[in-house]
Amino acid sequence: MSTIKKVAVIGTGVIGTGWIIRCLAHGKIVYAFDRDIKLKKNLIVEIKRTWPYVKKLFKKKKLNLNNFIFLTSIEETLKHADLIQECATENYALKTKLMNIIGKYSKPSAIILSSSSGLLPTRIYSKCKNPERTMIGHPFNPVYLLPAVEVVPGKKTSMKYLNKAKKFYKSISMSPIMVKHELPGYLSDRLQEALWREGLHIIKEGHATTEDLDRAIQDGPGLRWSLMGTFLTFHLAGGKSGMKHMLDQFGPALKLPWTKLKAPKLSNKLINRLVEGTKKQSKGKSVEKISTIRDQYLLDLILMRKKYEKKLR
Repeated sequence: MSTIKKVAVIGTGVIGTGWIIRCLAHGKIVYAFDRDIKLKKNLIVEIKRTWPYVKKLFKKKKLNLNNFIFLTSIEETLKHADLIQECATENYALKTKLMNIIGKYSKPSAIILSSSSGLLPTRIYSKCKNPERTMIGHPFNPVYLLPAVEVVPGKKTSMKYLNKAKKFYKSISMSPIMVKHELPGYLSDRLQEALWREGLHIIKEGHATTEDLDRAIQDGPGLRWSLMGTFLTFHLAGGKSGMKHMLDQFGPALKLPWTKLKAPKLSNKLINRLVEGTKKQSKGKSVEKISTIRDQYLLDLILMRKKYEKKLR
């Protein structure tokens, strides 16, 4: 079990807020940094909104807001932490500059992780002090509920710190995916990106609406994916012989020009179709309202899935 108790979260947007909530739920002391003190009020509101789901999922009795310290000085924030989770915008120049600062003012042995969803750690940490303790810790939204986190090493990351990060994430009820080598987009986002790009082509060409494509996933493969992902699903599709028969039967279809891997241009016409389509799907509900419905659903799904996961193991 991880001995790390003091965590710094740099940036308090959607992802940073998710990390804060998850860490607080597991008794960590969280030092949160953002330049705007007004954001603290928004954070408290979101922590309270999500607490009923977090409390039930992790079987916690109460929330200790005394463990939450909001600071507007990055130097003050960093000096306390044994682990730093950076959540700034996806931009190489910004992150490289920020990691230089984080490396300079953090404890020499503090683990430094970026919540980046696709940038290469070696480049992000190229100007960071003690790069052996640096890596990616890419979560999934909402961070306070979803268990997956991709841990991606840079070329100078040491195994000692990778193991420490893995133990820490397990201590906050996460399921770390230890990516073998750095690659753009890591694992999950590369898979999501392929689906996203294909969807954009279909919408651009007028074959379907955003709702049609969402239903094509949520009422079909999405239900299977939530338990067993793509590969075990296809293994079952092969019948008694499993994956071998599936590849013999459906492998030739891979040569057919069904997909278009290159993304289409985001023209104003395509953007309008996406905006109008999702606006129609929202049916006048606010993002906050839909987020609450999603959280209720995910909580029920995660708790139910645990029963079936045990049978697969």
